[in-house]
Amino acid sequence: MFGGIHKSFTRFLHFWRSEEGTGREKRHHNLFEAAAVYVSACAEDDQDRMDEAVAWVSPEALSFGVNELACRAVIAWARERDESPRTVARELLGLPAA
Repeated sequence: MFGGIHKSFTRFLHFWRSEEGTGREKRHHNLFEAAAVYVSACAEDDQDRMDEAVAWVSPEALSFGVNELACRAVIAWARERDESPRTVARELLGLPAA
């Protein structure tokens, strides 16, 4: 366990030092920002923006962000329509009512 923590910390330090040495400020994106850009780009069929968002975070982080965005969207729409999240999700996917 501590080996994994040490490895992650070492990578972080290496990344931080290499960024510090470039002399330019690089903007970092969080996983929720990447997920929002990725999902909206998918909806608009914008491959360039999808590729950009994919490069911002790891695939695992993007997957988590997309999942969280989907959950929040279904919950918000279900509340707005006064329906259950299950009903809304099935309707969005074109599935028959359960």
